Amino acid sequence: MAMSDLPDDVNPATLLVHGGTRRSQFEETSEAIFLTSGYVYGSAEAAEAAFANDGSRFVYSRFRNPTVAMFEDRLAQYEGYPRCFATASGMAAVHAAVIGLLKAGDRLVASRALFGSCLYIVSDIARRFGIESVIIDGTKPEEWEKALSVPTDLVFLETPSNPCLDVVDLEHVVPLAHKAGARVVVDNVFATPVLQKPNRFGVDVVVYSATKHIDGQGRCLGGAILCDDTVAALLAPYLRHTGPAMSPFNAWTLLKGLETLELRVKAQQAAALKVATFLEGHPAVARVLYAGLDSHPQRALLRRQMAGGSNLICFHLKPAGGDAKAAAFATLNALRIIKISNNLGDSKSLATHPATTTHQRLTVEEKETLGIGPGTIRLSVGLEDPDDLIADLKRGLDGLV
Repeated sequence: MAMSDLPDDVNPATLLVHGGTRRSQFEETSEAIFLTSGYVYGSAEAAEAAFANDGSRFVYSRFRNPTVAMFEDRLAQYEGYPRCFATASGMAAVHAAVIGLLKAGDRLVASRALFGSCLYIVSDIARRFGIESVIIDGTKPEEWEKALSVPTDLVFLETPSNPCLDVVDLEHVVPLAHKAGARVVVDNVFATPVLQKPNRFGVDVVVYSATKHIDGQGRCLGGAILCDDTVAALLAPYLRHTGPAMSPFNAWTLLKGLETLELRVKAQQAAALKVATFLEGHPAVARVLYAGLDSHPQRALLRRQMAGGSNLICFHLKPAGGDAKAAAFATLNALRIIKISNNLGDSKSLATHPATTTHQRLTVEEKETLGIGPGTIRLSVGLEDPDDLIADLKRGLDGLV
């Protein structure tokens, strides 16, 4: 297969369309889907050489596949990391990036504001395997300084976090982690690779649920791990032997998603700012958290760290008749355009009630610590006309006042 011959100085948006493309002898325009589990060899000697070489020859699709490799190469080029590993889901990527880099007796420090499944991995699973797991408030520099004042092996964090959009200061945390001997793993899914480049701050590993903005149309699952060659050498055998491989069809779908990623994220971000501004002025809303609003408590940090506000909004409703959960459910049930779903980053606007869905299994105290209340709603703004979304939200919110 022939690799595309791009100039060295093309811009990132061009890489999203052409990066990593491999064309077969048929010289197809669109990337080909190689739906194959295995590969054949002209001789026993060729098979022996294929298994003995550096991995450039495809031998089994659990290890490498041409369509999956195109997705990996394209995302790596756009992110600015030497290597990318595609996985079957975002959680497979998180699990591999954490457990695949640690062993019994190692020390892990993680921010508390994490997606529920991520928190389960860094606390329950890590501790089960004899890894010391320290959970802190990632928004407080002094907690990072204390936690990283002793030798540490791995730091894991989300920024902005799910669902309340807490931001971790990468410029402050990454040098502290490296001084403590730790690699830093950042879940960048809320910011997207369009709006935040963790590589710029020295982050060692970036993980994504490609199911979200990278696909962007609710079609398939996928995950990605981006890293340098040193980390790749550690992760490659773990991924090879545990098998969280992305399917070729999903890789092809995600390649198509990458082509429009910048266009979608920028349009969604503009719409989200308009919707967040409306929510901030509505009498039924107690508080709005959106990275693009001046009212965000970490707005100065956001401006330094991100190129925009993304499409995620978190807002807290005033209790209607003393019942904040009832107010949230009434608002969600009145929606006709925005759909109730725990997914995000879709072309369709989606809303969820974190306390009873994505973070349901946390205790009341744990939810309160994360800022998740019974009146909290997370909104992922899609590609609809923002005026229609505002009218949709207004229909439910007006009934609360």
